[in-house]
Formats: sequence, C-alpha cells, structure tokens
Amino acid sequence: MTPLAASQPGAAPRALFVHAHPDDEAITTGGSIAALVAAGVEVRVVTCTLGEEGEVLGEDFAGLLADRADQLGGFRIGELGVSLRALGVDRPRFLGGAGRWRDSGMAGTPSARHPRAFVGSGREAVEEMVALVDDWRPDLVVTYDPRGGYGHPDHIRAHEVVHSAIDQAAHRPRRVAWTVTARSDVSRRHSSPPGHLRHAGEAELPSVPDSRLTHRVPLDDATYAAKLEALTGHATQLELVPGPDSEPWFFALTNGILQPVSDVEWYIAHDLADPDGPYVKCPPGTAHLLDGLAGETR
Repeated sequence: MTPLAASQPGAAPRALFVHAHPDDEAITTGGSIAALVAAGVEVRVVTCTLGEEGEVLGEDFAGLLADRADQLGGFRIGELGVSLRALGVDRPRFLGGAGRWRDSGMAGTPSARHPRAFVGSGREAVEEMVALVDDWRPDLVVTYDPRGGYGHPDHIRAHEVVHSAIDQAAHRPRRVAWTVTARSDVSRRHSSPPGHLRHAGEAELPSVPDSRLTHRVPLDDATYAAKLEALTGHATQLELVPGPDSEPWFFALTNGILQPVSDVEWYIAHDLADPDGPYVKCPPGTAHLLDGLAGETR
C-alpha cells in the first residue's frame, strides 16, 4: 500500500458519504453532511442505486412504482438533488453513473435477480469505488455497518464494496465511520402522534446500544434546519411531523412508524494509524466525527 502523500498546509479535510438509495443521505447523515460543509470540509455523496424498488406515499406517486410505469428511479434523482442542495452539496453522484446498478429490493424479493441489481454488482462495483477513492482521496469515508443498518441487501452491499475498495486502493482514508441509530433515540416518543402513524414496538426498529457509539455530530439550529429541508425533498418516501413545543421533529416512512429526527447523529468509527496496517476500532465515547482529521495527510 502506498504511503499517503502530505497534503498542503491548511488543506480542508475531505469526506465521502456512500449510500445505497436516495433519501438515505438525509435520514441517517443529513445533519452531518450539512455540519461538515459548514465547517469547511469538502463533502461528496455517492449513491449506489436510484431506489427504483421503493414504496411511495399516497396515490399521487403510485404510477411511478416498479410494477407500473417503473419511473420511480428517475423521479428520485430529482429528489436527491433537492436534498443535497439543502445540505450544501453541489449535485448527485452515482457509483458507476446513474442507473448502472438497480435497487435490489428487500431480502428475498424477485428484484434481487434483476441483471443490474446492486447485490450482484460483483467486482465491477469494487473497481468503481477503488477508482473513486484513489481519485478523490478522502480523509473520511462514511457508510453503513456490516448489517446495513436495518438489513437491506443494498446497504449491506454498500458496506462490502466500501471496505473491499479501501483494502485495495492506493489511497487509504484515515477514518471509516458507520452511520448507526442510537438506542436512546429510538426510544423517544412523540407526545401527540397523528392518528395515521404509530410508534415502534419494542426492538421493532434497529439500533445500537449507546455504549458502542464512538463518534457524534451535534447539529446546531442551522444544520438541523438543513436536515429537515433535505428530508422534505424526498416526498415520495417520507412524511415529516413537527413535535410540540421543544420536542424534536419526527418522520415516518411508508411503514407509518414514527422516528425522531435527532439533533445528534451517531457513528461507530475505525481509524488507520499505519498506512500499511489494519483499521482499529475507536474506543466508545463522544468524540466529534472530525476529531483528529483536520490537518492530517491526504
């Protein structure tokens, strides 16, 4: 593995966020993206599919579904663009180009057998990611944990592609972080939920015990507002629900389950101390996601 070349003094850190579908960037990392951009970090967001197999909210969008006009993927490119602009990112970027790989759907569905399904992307997807890492040379890479957060095959595949690419790239980022949901956030409840939505049952939503969390990004008023605006861009996928008084906002996907829009986003991170050595899991704590990266090599 080639040692990292020294960056110019004062060079801004670079962060690469790798997500499976449009809306993932806003739901799980929207505040972090906005906060890092505001801090002067160069941020790119790469999405692996167009989310063609997603469900939609309401009849207005039902004609876009895969089993009807099959136009949802193209529509969601526009939604992703709205979301990214709200977060301060210039434009959508797709692994291998827009439409190269298709949303695989949930585990066990026929869509996973589509010839372009991301779960079958094989060596080509890893090579595309290697080229991206070597060309842009990020200091920080953010993606999902090995379970893909909630077990979606495309999230798991994104984790696999990112880690395989980092192992093979000439450039090694200094930190890899997995976006996760804190157990304490999942337990929060809306004091007066709308009648058509509900709270999750015990263990119904995936989360990570707070004791396993290593890094966080706290959101100020501006970055929280940017995250909310990004979420509103994904009108086919989710509904936003304001909280009374000082409560946080909540959102609900097509499953109708309320989840809080937290003012802190949490991660489990691994650092590379030696360009030729393995990544080492950071100790549990409350460090900022950027701690130790500013002014490092690229």
